[in-house]
Amino acid sequence: IILTNAHVAQYFLLADRGASCTVRAGSPARDDYEAKLIFISPAWLKANATVLTQTLPSGTGEYDFAFLAVTRSATRNALPTLFPSVPLASTPPGTGTPVVIASYGAQFLESSQIQSGLFPTIVFGSVKDVFTFGTNTIDVLALGGSAAAQEGSSGGGVADASGALVGTITTSTVEGATATRSLTAITASYIRAEYANETGEALDLLLAKPIAVAVAAFAPQLPASELPRLAIATRP
Repeated sequence: IILTNAHVAQYFLLADRGASCTVRAGSPARDDYEAKLIFISPAWLKANATVLTQTLPSGTGEYDFAFLAVTRSATRNALPTLFPSVPLASTPPGTGTPVVIASYGAQFLESSQIQSGLFPTIVFGSVKDVFTFGTNTIDVLALGGSAAAQEGSSGGGVADASGALVGTITTSTVEGATATRSLTAITASYIRAEYANETGEALDLLLAKPIAVAVAAFAPQLPASELPRLAIATRP
């Protein structure tokens, strides 16, 4: 199961309109897996139904998460019996916590380089500040400027010293030198809480389901009133 952003995973909703989405991995990145949505935040869909028409969309990162399930290999190789994985943290880090940020930053690459020469961006940094969408919870991590603060890093992971995933990259400023930009991530604890708020179930129940069951159960949960707006907003 892959944690990513809703603004990335939304393209999986357009498979019946010709969109093709493949999971890439490795160094350099290569097409490795096919996947299907098992959750995308209904609250994000409702708030961002026309985002696909925007040239430079902006946002706070609120509700911006989704889960994909790997369903088959995109190569001639069989799926591995065991995937590398990290635990999803329950407690958010505080200001000053050392973290490792990993993404596939691609803002400065040509399209040909993105296809054949996209390498991971790894940054050792720390939490510069914390913010909330509510009142007293840590929902957003401010990570400052770094090589990861660029387009393409969306959905990248933020891990602490224990190896737990404490956040996923959602937004970044994209002008000027990367060292002067502002990169932010929503916390794993926020994702856990918001998933439970939107579904009425603990996230661990979804993560424990057999893949086939999670994929089959997803479609009926889609907010049907929002999907036409999303499809209409799609460019040819």
